[in-house]
Amino acid sequence: MKKILSFFIALSVLIAAFSLSSFAESEAQSWYCKHVKDHAQPQADAALRYVEEHGGYYIDHNHTRPDAEDKVLYLTFDAGYENGNVAKILDILRDEAVPAAFFILGGLIKTAPALVQRMAEEGHLVCNHTLRHRDMSHASDSDFLSELRALETLYQDTTGGKLAAYYRPPEGRFSRENLICAQKNGYKTIFWSFAYPDWDNGRQMTEAAARKIVLENLHNGEVMLLHPTSATNAAILGDIIREAKAQGYRFGTLDELTAGRA
Repeated sequence: MKKILSFFIALSVLIAAFSLSSFAESEAQSWYCKHVKDHAQPQADAALRYVEEHGGYYIDHNHTRPDAEDKVLYLTFDAGYENGNVAKILDILRDEAVPAAFFILGGLIKTAPALVQRMAEEGHLVCNHTLRHRDMSHASDSDFLSELRALETLYQDTTGGKLAAYYRPPEGRFSRENLICAQKNGYKTIFWSFAYPDWDNGRQMTEAAARKIVLENLHNGEVMLLHPTSATNAAILGDIIREAKAQGYRFGTLDELTAGRA
């Protein structure tokens, strides 16, 4: 009798744990990826890895070894406005012949259309970060799509071009429903395997500290998230790119990262 009772208690615990896990995945989530040592690939928390089931990407699993002959980085930027530094970032990318992906907001298109046009003309992917940078994790599918479509329309009306079908959740906040909705509507959701506190212009790291944290965390298959409004990033990006190249890295595109998966 005790064995039967123990069995049912254990079963109940497993069912409860599964239910909590499923519930968590349907609720609002905040993306993060911990830094690791020795240029090894970081892995997202197990509770977040379900993003890859629904068109989500955060790292290139096809490029893993830190000592591989082919080492690749994917450079991405979240750009909401121009303060002089976005143009500097574009100058560096042009001079170093490096492609990047820019996840933009409606405000940038409205206030700096020529800059946004330049991104596309110089070979970068211009991607969707929503129109207004609102938390989408609790949004209905219709509200979520409204934000994506509104930015698509604004971009096309302003530049005559079409946004690349890549989406990044504002502030990294998302839900399983967001991922499914984005995927059903032709989008791939792009997270990251490295970021650092660079978004607050009033609280910037020193150039030396920022350069150190970025270089120490280079890893094969990395999706790097930077904010191009950061004066520190504008100052160190050229050094970062040149040092990464010296270490044998090349810079890939999101089209490469997502090739072969819907």
